[in-house]
Amino acid sequence: VQLVESGGGTVETGGTHRLACAPSGFPADAATIGWFREAPGKEPEGVSAIGFITGDGTPYYTDSVKGRFTISVDNAKKTAYLQMTQLQFEDTAVYYCALYRMIHSHYTPQALGRVVLPKSWDYRGQGTAVTVAS
Repeated sequence: VQLVESGGGTVETGGTHRLACAPSGFPADAATIGWFREAPGKEPEGVSAIGFITGDGTPYYTDSVKGRFTISVDNAKKTAYLQMTQLQFEDTAVYYCALYRMIHSHYTPQALGRVVLPKSWDYRGQGTAVTVAS
């Protein structure tokens, strides 16, 4: 299984950007698809997650992106998206798309944000850098 991310780049503060993630294979045991990010000097942070096959289940968002980011799955294209709006300098990071066997709704938001999404992935993309110009 390979996850190919696209959409990274430089955006102005307050701008909008969209990341895409297209898995090359579809492991039968993948239940959740999500995004986590790594910024220099900061702990990795789980950003968002949703059910993989149909995009079902209540999406998870870390507090800092709620109301600004939207995760979705296009089942026909087998592609996941992270729509980012009102981007802030603090959103600058390398964003990774990942697949997980676990069901995201089984975990607390704290666990998802700090441990599960950034450290317990089963399949991960190569990462795409997003820079928000201040």
